[in-house]
Amino acid sequence: MSAEATNPDAVPEVRSGAAAPVRRRGRTRLDLRRLGRAALLGPASRDRLPDAIGHVAEAHRAHHPDADLGVLRRAYLLAESSHRGQMRKSGEPYITHPLAVTLILAELGAETVTLTASLLHDTVEDTEVTLDQVRAEFGEEVCFIVDGVTKLEKVDYGAAAEPETFRKMLVATGNDVRVMSIKLADRLHNMRTLGVMRPEKQARIAKVTRDVLIPLAERLGVQALKTELEDLVFAILHPEEYERTRALIASHAAELDPLPAIAESVKGVLREAGIAAQVHIRPRHFVSVHRITLKRGQLRGSDFGRLLVLVGEDADCYGTLGELHTCFTPVVSEFKDFIAVPKFNLYQSLHTAVATGGHVAEVLIRTHQMHRVAEAGVIALGNPYAPAEPVDTGEERVDPTRPGWLSRLLDWQQSAPDPDTFWSSLREELAQDREITVFSAEGGRLGLPAGASCVDAAYALHGEAAHGCIGARVNGRLAALGTRLADGDTVQLLLAQDASSGPAPDWLEHARTPAARIAIRSWLREHPGHTRMPPAAPRAPGPMVGARGGGGNAVADLPDATVRLAGCCTPVPPDPVAGFVVRGGAVTVHRVQCPAVAQMRSLGRTSVAVHWRATADCRVTLVAESFGRPHLLADLTEAISREGADIVSATVEPPSEQRVRHTYTLQLPDATVLPTLMRAMRDVPGVYDVSRV
Repeated sequence: MSAEATNPDAVPEVRSGAAAPVRRRGRTRLDLRRLGRAALLGPASRDRLPDAIGHVAEAHRAHHPDADLGVLRRAYLLAESSHRGQMRKSGEPYITHPLAVTLILAELGAETVTLTASLLHDTVEDTEVTLDQVRAEFGEEVCFIVDGVTKLEKVDYGAAAEPETFRKMLVATGNDVRVMSIKLADRLHNMRTLGVMRPEKQARIAKVTRDVLIPLAERLGVQALKTELEDLVFAILHPEEYERTRALIASHAAELDPLPAIAESVKGVLREAGIAAQVHIRPRHFVSVHRITLKRGQLRGSDFGRLLVLVGEDADCYGTLGELHTCFTPVVSEFKDFIAVPKFNLYQSLHTAVATGGHVAEVLIRTHQMHRVAEAGVIALGNPYAPAEPVDTGEERVDPTRPGWLSRLLDWQQSAPDPDTFWSSLREELAQDREITVFSAEGGRLGLPAGASCVDAAYALHGEAAHGCIGARVNGRLAALGTRLADGDTVQLLLAQDASSGPAPDWLEHARTPAARIAIRSWLREHPGHTRMPPAAPRAPGPMVGARGGGGNAVADLPDATVRLAGCCTPVPPDPVAGFVVRGGAVTVHRVQCPAVAQMRSLGRTSVAVHWRATADCRVTLVAESFGRPHLLADLTEAISREGADIVSATVEPPSEQRVRHTYTLQLPDATVLPTLMRAMRDVPGVYDVSRV
């Protein structure tokens, strides 16, 4: 494997017509032409590995000392004999391609099954070898992975071949993440040798790599492949910016770099603290330097790289952080803890920056295991399916490493039968590079892209039933459907029971996930004449009965006094009440917890004892708050009628943000039915709260 693939700090060679970057010292790039000749000549003897895959065997044994190399020998011999006579456009024997792809994966620590499938990944597509032959010779797992990376024929699919190939590959990745590992390594080697293609074809392949493969590498945590792919794409699509960045890096190489001195200081601090650590300088790759240039303008000498501190245990990471922040000046705004809160792509590290000697150095702190996962992502996890069992490819495999974004992708792609819809939605999904976790009211966890709204949560939780969503509560508070969710929010979706309910067109403005957008557009296409009905027709506010009504069942201990129930709190039996004499000698009765009681006492109003008559009927004013929907007013009045209450008056305020406020003054046959009545009103679909005035 080349230095670029094995060492993420090395700058890749670009064969795209742009000037080649300055190569950093590292391992010598393998001579693929020599490997090709060795491939054609075959092994020197039957009992040894072919010379052409000696590098693969060496890299594989470095990570897996006990690996059985016999299966790799058999896979290589089948691949070499099948591809014999085929040549790449670069002029090399075709077998050099699967060899290079396999070497990339071996250097990243892939296990034997992945390497076997990698050697064979083009045989079914480009030779006479069949999947049945692969299955019979190498088993079900290798056959499943090879099938997953095999392209669909343009003869059968035409222009839809590429998006449908990616759909097939992603579905297979949902069952086995090793499928995408091989695809990423395959694309990396193709990008390295892309210079032999026509410029327009280079640009087309680079754009797909930028929009789809690089985000997938990021999500699967394979940073070693992602960074080199970014630089190769950068050189093809932005040659002028690439050349400026190359010149900037070259000019920095001639200047005094402050990072080595800072690294020595960090080593000394950790040595004195008794923390066993390795300190490395990681030069930034081209795209990273370009981004820093756009962000800061003039670069400092320490901006061209970062310090990487590798320790043995998680606790040593925090111990290292404490020592650095004690002995140097920390830049607090640069601190991030991705160990306590890992990224959704498995990445863990502590990020900080310290100032010393007039320079600011960024520092990454992680364990050796964290570093392996940070560089190789899912490839570093080995075989997630051990112990291996026969796989029925007709059923979905359970992948313990499947991340939430992949599960969402597999869900919505089923609703996008049109290749163009799938292709555009896939690019939109992958363009969202952060993820949040929200919780349902029942305690379940839900992963959503950053910026997702209640609309997205509704479709993620309820599927097509979300068409009838009429509102949401976020962290217990009522929220509009367009409300953006934050990491850690608790969301409760309120669904209408009316089967005719459907999404409004403006929901598309709030939907960030493809699942929500596809479902909304599909419903709107199927119901072209349907528009979500406006909230219940408002009436002009009318006089509220009860504000100056009679005393009902209340009796004041004041002879011949007129008793009135206060409209501010509408007391009913058996509420504890208090009476106050007001102008004209009338007694107004309030519930004792009514704020007006404290105000009356502060004004020195005369308090009068009040009690309830033995008769049971009473009058009360209730406020129902709801989301607007068709037939809401009829359903509420029916619920009130079922409980035996008479409506004295009703007022519906003008709607606001699809919310409607109803005020009812009711005559109850018995005060004891009030709790049951309020529950019945709350049970009406769309009503989220009922309270006394």
